[in-house]
Amino acid sequence: MACMALETLFKIAGDIVLPAWILLLVAPGWRWTQRVATFAVPLLLAGLYIWLLTSAQPPAGAGFSSLAQVRILFSSPQALLAGWVHYLAFDLFTGAWEAREAARLGISRWIVAPCLILTFLFGPVGLALFLLVRLGMRREVEAR
Repeated sequence: MACMALETLFKIAGDIVLPAWILLLVAPGWRWTQRVATFAVPLLLAGLYIWLLTSAQPPAGAGFSSLAQVRILFSSPQALLAGWVHYLAFDLFTGAWEAREAARLGISRWIVAPCLILTFLFGPVGLALFLLVRLGMRREVEAR
């Protein structure tokens, strides 16, 4: 696939997730927010991911058994984009879970907002922060 088309798909994927992240930040309680962030956008990204994986032959020597094999795999622009789409989908799904869990536990959205931003930017860092906040809030609730 031509690099220009992959660049376009890269931009489209980023443009698709951004509104869902904004909804998680500004309207976490709106009934459509979870539908968009947990279902619609991840499903679109999953479709793109599947297409990227199935429409190209991986480079010779590519695989997941060693760092060298993964490096070879990601030398393919299409596989690199597939990896990026994978991150976008799973980080958004994780952010949607954080927002749902925060609402369930009564955690202020102002406390969750930095977790969501960090999950958007740095995935596991935001998740780790949210899990620590969640742990603290659960202990506070149990202490009452």
